[in-house]
Amino acid sequence: MEPIGWIEITTRILTQLWPVWAALFATFALSIRFKRRLGLYGKLFDSPIGMTGFALVMFWVFAGVFGGGFDLITTHDVLSQVSGMKNKVPGTPLNGAEAGEYPYYLMGGDNLARDVFSRVIVGAWEVIKIAPFATLFAFMVGITLGLPAGYYGGKLDTFLSFLANLILAFPVILLFYLLVTPEIVATGIPVYMAGVLFMFPIVFLVILFNARFHTQPSKRNLYLGITLVLGLWLYLGIAWNADPLGLISMPPNLLVVFVSVVFVNSPTVFRIVRGLAMDIKTRDYVAAAQTRGEGPWYIMLWEILPNARGPLIVDFCLRIGYTTILLGTLGFFGLGLSSESPDWGSTINEGRKLLSIYLHPALPPALALLSLVLGLNLLADGLREESLKD
Repeated sequence: MEPIGWIEITTRILTQLWPVWAALFATFALSIRFKRRLGLYGKLFDSPIGMTGFALVMFWVFAGVFGGGFDLITTHDVLSQVSGMKNKVPGTPLNGAEAGEYPYYLMGGDNLARDVFSRVIVGAWEVIKIAPFATLFAFMVGITLGLPAGYYGGKLDTFLSFLANLILAFPVILLFYLLVTPEIVATGIPVYMAGVLFMFPIVFLVILFNARFHTQPSKRNLYLGITLVLGLWLYLGIAWNADPLGLISMPPNLLVVFVSVVFVNSPTVFRIVRGLAMDIKTRDYVAAAQTRGEGPWYIMLWEILPNARGPLIVDFCLRIGYTTILLGTLGFFGLGLSSESPDWGSTINEGRKLLSIYLHPALPPALALLSLVLGLNLLADGLREESLKD
């Protein structure tokens, strides 16, 4: 077979991504149809900037899920090396392709003769597995500590603010870099950090349900029981690799990166939540809740926190973008995830070694990283624009 041109390459890539286009169409159609019932998310579709950012983000989310999770998009195994395909240009046919095997490397081959297209798609899955969930954990840590610091003030605020400032005194990239180095990992420090940090989501949910349903003991006990059983089960499996059923675990490299993201982002979230709590606690509706005799945690979680959701949602989107850049930086330096991981940072690092000769191994993952972070920034701008209209 002869190499195919850019028009056919583009057509084949667009065809290969059909699950992504179908999912995007369904998401936009349903969201626009019911946007008046979807609150802030629905208002996002009144903003062209927000819609553009949302489309870019969801493109990579669906690409990662369908490509890395369900293997519906990739054309070749991300680790398979095909003889004669080293550094081959996009559209090069496979020599001796077997029946049922995709006959081309659509984006060419890298320096180990692996398919660049498949590695870019699965690389999105690596980002999706870490960035949003690690950022969510960081927000639970920051909210759990930031609300009481801002609401109570005094010595508690001074102590927690000192710890946050102590962590923030280190450059973020340097701190992140140190936490994932083999020497630090060998000491077991990241595992102990996971043991502490991963308790915060359980504590947050327990306090949330107890504050909301303290006057309804039966409902409160049900929610607390489900939270404790599921939460501790996940906690044992993820943090300590000690799931009694053997179903939940996290690879050591992934755990180290996950913990590092949570640890680095939590102090910044803490300061944002603390500042918002200090401002909102002076509002009349908070004074009304205090007059009704509501408890402090009820006021913090059900009066202050909902009214701080706009800035927090915007920061959440931006922080996922920062985390994506951090993950790419770590992968570029060969730290964190395994050396064979198809994450974008590792792929860019491998491709840049021959950048003066071959552009195709490094350029697609670099553009993928750029487009995802751009989409998150545009999405945050759209959410900020709409939240200010409330």
